[in-house]
Amino acid sequence: MAHTVLIHLLNEEPVVAEMERLPEPSDQVLIVSNVRRRDGREVPFLLPEAGLVIFPYSRIQCVEVMTTEGEEEIVSFIRE
Repeated sequence: MAHTVLIHLLNEEPVVAEMERLPEPSDQVLIVSNVRRRDGREVPFLLPEAGLVIFPYSRIQCVEVMTTEGEEEIVSFIRE
């Protein structure tokens, strides 16, 4: 199952990508595919033919893991 992530790079705009597994504490790089801007446009510092991109953690500020529709928890309050 691929996870959609929002990667906040140092001194760059955030990018959206997919990753096969969440990183382990021992990992030193983040391996992702289908890298694009938040609005779906191409990332200017990557070639369009790039399949996988490897980002070192030294260039990443934080990574947000986006929830899928199946994972969302719906909380509702019913007043009777």
